[in-house]
Amino acid sequence: MAHDYDLLIKQAEALLSVETDAVANAANLCAMLYHQLEGVNWVGFYFLKQEELVLGPFSGQPACTRIALGKGVCGTAFVEKQTKVVDDVHNFAGHIACDAASNSEIVVPFFTEKLSGVFDIDSPELARFSDLEKVFFERILALYLESLN
Repeated sequence: MAHDYDLLIKQAEALLSVETDAVANAANLCAMLYHQLEGVNWVGFYFLKQEELVLGPFSGQPACTRIALGKGVCGTAFVEKQTKVVDDVHNFAGHIACDAASNSEIVVPFFTEKLSGVFDIDSPELARFSDLEKVFFERILALYLESLN
């Protein structure tokens, strides 16, 4: 892996330290990661609104705007309250194909008093996301949530 995740975490900390707005920080974080990470074709947020996940800030191709809880990788990760790493989305029962170019995906759910939803990252590569990326994206999400206080 060519990336220095420690450096990206420092960049995210700096980016998120100057603002507390959830939408602004989500938008900037998605743009930063989309342009800094190799082998990624979509980075974005879905926020829980009236018992469904609704598209938030993202970078990449246009995406599905609403995802039912328990559906697809995003809805499943949210309901199960755990990060989902899917090596081949085409083998994931109920996968929602928003972008036909996506082949693997990682989804990190989050739950706070103010905001709940999922942080979703897609790749055109099969098996793009390892345990290292799982730890990295969970840390990035934690920084995002800390920035909202």
